[in-house]
Amino acid sequence: MSRPTLFDPVEFGPLHLRNRIFMAPMTRGRATSAGTPTALMPIYYRQRAGAGLLITEATAISPQGVGWLNAPGVWTNEHVTGWKAVTEAVHAEGGAMFLQLWHMGRVSHPDFLGGALPVGPSAIAAVGESATSEGKKPYVVPRVLEASELPGIAADYAAAARRAIEAGFDGVEIHGANGYLIDQFIRDGANHRTDEYGGSIARRWRFPLEVVDAVVAAVGAERTGIRVSPVGKYNGMSDHDPVATFSHGVRELGARGLVYVHVFEAGPGHPAHNADAPRVHPYLRDAFPGRLILNGGYTFDSGQAALAENWADAIAFGIPLLANPDLPRRFREGAAMNPPDFATLYTSGERGYTDYPALPT
Repeated sequence: MSRPTLFDPVEFGPLHLRNRIFMAPMTRGRATSAGTPTALMPIYYRQRAGAGLLITEATAISPQGVGWLNAPGVWTNEHVTGWKAVTEAVHAEGGAMFLQLWHMGRVSHPDFLGGALPVGPSAIAAVGESATSEGKKPYVVPRVLEASELPGIAADYAAAARRAIEAGFDGVEIHGANGYLIDQFIRDGANHRTDEYGGSIARRWRFPLEVVDAVVAAVGAERTGIRVSPVGKYNGMSDHDPVATFSHGVRELGARGLVYVHVFEAGPGHPAHNADAPRVHPYLRDAFPGRLILNGGYTFDSGQAALAENWADAIAFGIPLLANPDLPRRFREGAAMNPPDFATLYTSGERGYTDYPALPT
């Protein structure tokens, strides 16, 4: 039996997706200071609607979850209205789109939170600096979340998921990667709790699975995915046994019927590559019965190879799709690629956002 290619369609739950070239979530900072999508954002996403599935930039579920300048939110009616313009633009091009649900946890700063401390599973500061409106400032030690607070945060995720569907999204992706709140609970480098939410692998997964259960109850497992980064070091993250930790987690996710798990695992040559860590995605492929998406510096050739070897059902591309809105066509035709302008990743305006040229028709 022939293996699929990047250009073959694929079923993800109720969705029939036109190809397996997906858009990875990429923060761009083009929303308003209040988190409302701007008029540029429907243009940006519509330009890239030829990808099989677009996964939005990380989107804050609540004021407590904010920690990035001009990142979007999804907790107000204004946010929903702004996102409706985006989903309508993408659907008009025949595209499909999931909203990524984000709580930054300890990777925020009091400047974003009215002076309040960011929250986390344990009193351990993230590594690095927060880019605030007053410039870069070191991350602070977070306030430890009480167990009694966690059901309310899970309810925030569920409410955000419902708003995403109201805004026209085809589903939601829970951001469980890159050192943000859910990842902080999962990995033992950030979670030193001694209560029912820390210690063993099962206890560290307890809160993330409570979030998953709340979101599934709100919008359905067939509309719910999750992104994880088992060996990513971003924001000072680590885990002593990522294979065991994440194999347990994805088995639990599979039992809940999630439509996909999206694994960020950077390969050699990628700036986020962790050369000291094992490759975890083969274990997750075996443990998870649903669809698996891989992301982390894939090229056309390496993406094709991953599909051919049955490591994944789709490949998510970040920077290549950012700089080449017509990436599926360029891959198909073997066309030259636009180089990315890294200086404009997080600036305002259309430069480096909606002005990357497509191939002539």
